[in-house]
Amino acid sequence: MGLTKQYLRYEKDGVFNLIADPNCNVVFVTLNGQEGRFVAVGGGEDVIIWDLRLSEKTVVLTGEKKAVTRLAANPEGSQLAVGDEAGNVRIFDLASAENICTLAGHRHAITCLNYDQNGTRLASGSKDTEVIVWDVVGERGLHRMSGHKGDITQVRFLPDHEVLVSSSKDSFIKFWDLDTAHCFITLSAHKAEVWDIAIVHQGRYLISGGTEPELFVWEIKENTQESLSEDNLCPLRCIKSGSLVRSCVGRLQALVTDKSGQVLGSFGTDRNLEIFWFYNEDEVQNRTKKRRKRELKQQKEQGEEVQTEDLEPQTNLTDAVRKLLTFKCTNKIKSCDFIMGKTGEIRCSCVLNNNKIELYSVLAKSTAEHKLLRTLEKCGHRSEVRAVCFSSDALAVATGSAESVRVWNRTSQSCLRTIATDYVTSLTFVPGDRHLLAGLKSGSILVMDIGTAEILEEISAHQGEVWSVCVMPNNRGCVSGSGDKSLKFWEFEVVTPLNEENSGSRAKVLSLLHTRSLQLEEGIVCVAISPNMRYIAASLLDSTVKIFFMDTLKFFVSLYGHKLPVLCMDISYDSTLICTGSADKNIKIWGLDFGDCHKSIFAHDGAIKSLKFVPKTHYFFSCGRDGSVKQWDADNYERIMTLDGHLGSAHCLDVSTSYVVSCGSDQVVRIYARSSEPLVLEDEREEERQKEDDEKLVTGDDSVVPGQAAHSLPSKKTVGTERAAEQLIEAIQLSETYRGDLEEWNGAKETKPVPPPLMTALQIEEPDQFILHALKSIQSSDTEEALLLLPFSCVSSLLSRIPYLLRKGRDIETVARSLLFLVKVHHEPILQTKKLLSAIKELSTLSIGSIDQERDRVGVNLFGLRAYQRRVEAEQNVHIFREATVMRREKEKKRRLKERAIKRAVLTM
Repeated sequence: MGLTKQYLRYEKDGVFNLIADPNCNVVFVTLNGQEGRFVAVGGGEDVIIWDLRLSEKTVVLTGEKKAVTRLAANPEGSQLAVGDEAGNVRIFDLASAENICTLAGHRHAITCLNYDQNGTRLASGSKDTEVIVWDVVGERGLHRMSGHKGDITQVRFLPDHEVLVSSSKDSFIKFWDLDTAHCFITLSAHKAEVWDIAIVHQGRYLISGGTEPELFVWEIKENTQESLSEDNLCPLRCIKSGSLVRSCVGRLQALVTDKSGQVLGSFGTDRNLEIFWFYNEDEVQNRTKKRRKRELKQQKEQGEEVQTEDLEPQTNLTDAVRKLLTFKCTNKIKSCDFIMGKTGEIRCSCVLNNNKIELYSVLAKSTAEHKLLRTLEKCGHRSEVRAVCFSSDALAVATGSAESVRVWNRTSQSCLRTIATDYVTSLTFVPGDRHLLAGLKSGSILVMDIGTAEILEEISAHQGEVWSVCVMPNNRGCVSGSGDKSLKFWEFEVVTPLNEENSGSRAKVLSLLHTRSLQLEEGIVCVAISPNMRYIAASLLDSTVKIFFMDTLKFFVSLYGHKLPVLCMDISYDSTLICTGSADKNIKIWGLDFGDCHKSIFAHDGAIKSLKFVPKTHYFFSCGRDGSVKQWDADNYERIMTLDGHLGSAHCLDVSTSYVVSCGSDQVVRIYARSSEPLVLEDEREEERQKEDDEKLVTGDDSVVPGQAAHSLPSKKTVGTERAAEQLIEAIQLSETYRGDLEEWNGAKETKPVPPPLMTALQIEEPDQFILHALKSIQSSDTEEALLLLPFSCVSSLLSRIPYLLRKGRDIETVARSLLFLVKVHHEPILQTKKLLSAIKELSTLSIGSIDQERDRVGVNLFGLRAYQRRVEAEQNVHIFREATVMRREKEKKRRLKERAIKRAVLTM
């Protein structure tokens, strides 16, 4: 038996270039007690928290393979809820940057998230047309509410009421009672999709917007006892009180409010951002009285008789809201968030369509003003990266897009140089790593100096797109291939710039000298040169690869077999192999001696966009439109590993001795580093088969009890629930077996039965304690789904042992929750089983008593801690000094503001 060939594993080393994902919203968060400085945005599958003052990344919350679609911060700003494309919601603690829990309930991408006032409940909406309310503290779902027929666009908790408001693309707005999980009001005023809703003025007004050029304003009022009847039992009523005309173009994108509900922002599909201001209750009453006085005065002037004694001033919408201002951002707005300062300043953070974040300051005065405070744009391209390459020592990475070329430090992932260009199609370093060559879509070749970040020369090389620029192995020149069917050879030369010939300066710059050309029959897509300088290969649009001799440019051989054009290719270091990647999703490995095809591999699920050999090896990497990056062995034609690639299409990659860099349509540039961890192909294939089995393990999304109707639980079946159910079944069966052995023994024999190995490993002696351990090991969000998968025989065994656990007083909350759910789900089979009737009668009294004892114990501990807190504060006067310090700071702040106002007045005079 031969030796197993081992490889080294590549691991994720860093991501950069993406500032903010336009498909995810932006949220202000609190770090180190500072508000208005940090914002959280989506960064592919991760969440990036930016420090807007320093323009750098503060925290990166790493995620899984699915893109982040929605963010929501709790009222304190200390926790962040993250929704992804898979329908999962992850909650992070921002202080430790750790994932607290994962809530799985939706079947499709999350579209909206919102916390309630206390931060203990979270509402989520998805493309599966359902709304789920989660208990953040208990880490489980409370209600699943179905009723909408379109994607959920927004969910909002109504302050001071147990009511949730949701909007959808089905043009309806629904009010849900959180106690019964039923809809009691449906608003149908919109004729098309409702894109967003907002609740302002402390829950008094509901704002909704869709495709109409106005925002609908609804007034929410409580029904009095006199208005309630048998036909109308709704606790609330919603009346349309007016509308706010939008000045933005196109449909509404989003409505944004601050925490106080006084500021409302709206934006559409253009660059305009509108901000409305809602007055507080005292200001509304004063404005109503003033308006009423003006009306009475006008009526008296017109000679009308008015009885002011019987008329009470009625509040209008104009008394409660006014438009602050409308301003334009530098590009289309994708999302924004507001935060209100103590001095009345409004901070507005906007994510734009061109990978940029802007921070504005708005003063809520009679004449509102806005000011651009920060712009976060130096950390990324404005458009997708199309070309990427390493320097010779792999310390620098160059990327090219439709508007610029940037040079990055690979270690710190910081941008070192930015050079404005046209659309870049190919990019490479010149030997020495001081210059860059860029092929443009316009047909020009740019020679750029990295040190001065300038374009030294723009050469009109071709009449079509320059798809490939390749440096010769002897480092003396380069070759360019274009869509104009020409292949041109260039030599490096050092010349004196035209503007410095007459100035007497001796400074010289790099330039290209055209030496010879080769005209072909079809447009050229890619060019590769063999390291021994013997052959040059060019892929054409006729799906063939033509190989010529380098010295004479005579035809050598044609590689044909691909069904679509070859988009990428590379030649091995020893000039014996050439690999080609085509749009037909196949990679072909050819021998360069005779042009024979060694192997054809179905490599990707999309067109193969880039392919590169690892230096000094026969290993190569490939990427395609499916977003994956794969490593292959050209000797045995096997796939070594698949790296976590891009969320969209992968455009280009480059390979150095120890690193791989790739770029894609998700605007993320990813770097992978070779580690010292060995990789065995058999083990890798086994892990992949295990993942496939785990995916097949989840047989369906619906939670159904055999013989009963489907229960709409606020969760879904996952691999975790399947495994938890298997572990619980195993624990019940082992406990029953061991308990039977103990009953047979009963001290009669000399040797006591040996417990199962799993109980011995966990150092558990009692069978019932082993069952409790299995229940506690299940995640809180997966408990109901795991219990639902139990067969009725295991349910009967578990119910028969719950009285013992209640008497022992162990984990009353977990046991009582499992008991109530099992009785609710299996009610009819339990009533038909005589053995369980006695256990249920006993449980009816035991459970109530145990829960009352647990509640009393928690209450005593809570009030004891509060009393201890008051005693400590009284002894040390901590609370008093804290209030005095805050008051002193506020007085100092007011004094400084007053002095500044006096200075301004003096200067004005």
